[in-house]
Amino acid sequence: MGDKIEILSVDLLEEQADLVREFRDIASRYGLELGWHYALDLAWIAFHLGDPRGMQILDAGAGTGVMQWWLAGKGAEVVSVDRIDRRDLSCRFRLAYNVRSLRPRDLHPVWRLIPYRLADLSKPLGYRLRGALRAAVTNFIIPFSPKAAGHVTFYRQDLARLSAIPDDNFDAIVSVSALEHNRPDELEQMVNEIMRVLKPGGVILATLVAARGEDWLHEPSGGWCYSDQNLRRVFKLSQDAPSNYEDYDILFSKLYACDDLRENLPSEVFESGDNGMPWGIWDPKYQPVGVLKVKSDDGASTIGVGAA
Repeated sequence: MGDKIEILSVDLLEEQADLVREFRDIASRYGLELGWHYALDLAWIAFHLGDPRGMQILDAGAGTGVMQWWLAGKGAEVVSVDRIDRRDLSCRFRLAYNVRSLRPRDLHPVWRLIPYRLADLSKPLGYRLRGALRAAVTNFIIPFSPKAAGHVTFYRQDLARLSAIPDDNFDAIVSVSALEHNRPDELEQMVNEIMRVLKPGGVILATLVAARGEDWLHEPSGGWCYSDQNLRRVFKLSQDAPSNYEDYDILFSKLYACDDLRENLPSEVFESGDNGMPWGIWDPKYQPVGVLKVKSDDGASTIGVGAA
């Protein structure tokens, strides 16, 4: 399959039920929560990527999200890029996955996670025991499973400046609902940089947020909703690349009526009105969109890769 833009249909929940189950199982196992539409994003990316075993993959804007752990569990070599600080990554992940850092400053050694500090010694025994128990549950107690076959390498960096990564380095680049959290004038620079580190013939699989008309900022989530035309421009897709933006209203109606997504909202949305689903009330204002872009020798689209 070649380049395309695809607003993600809730039909993915049934069509890719096994993938959705895998991602939700990983999230449950390691105490992660999926964004309200992430089951769609993750399943769409994984389906088009196909078997990632042995691939070199960049997870752009990964945070501590599910995709990188799924990829490593399938045997991929993942470079996980984010500008947030993940140096104190919980041992729940370190015990289950081969985690390392691109630079020493990107990940603290395990001994830095030991909960006891000299200042705690003067505190009551009950306080210290509660702190130790909390640290044990957070960092060390995980369901038993063999260590993942692949590796996850943390790299703390802005996606617009991947200075430690050479040209033409990755077989694929994935990004789960991360790129839209950048201003439109920043997005193109980021896409150019991740395209630089992608091998010719490699694929970018990114999910963002769709706008019916002009680009607009959804302030509660801090995410920009992008038009078909601007996604084509930023990702350098031809006007012939297929898109289903003409079905925006139909797809949004199906999304709004989706009981599965409504019943699987993350707990954090119930705690505040300052998020993508204020106070946990099901009232989506946008819908996710996937962009598939294949890099050819001259940087243009080409007939590509993927399972579809």
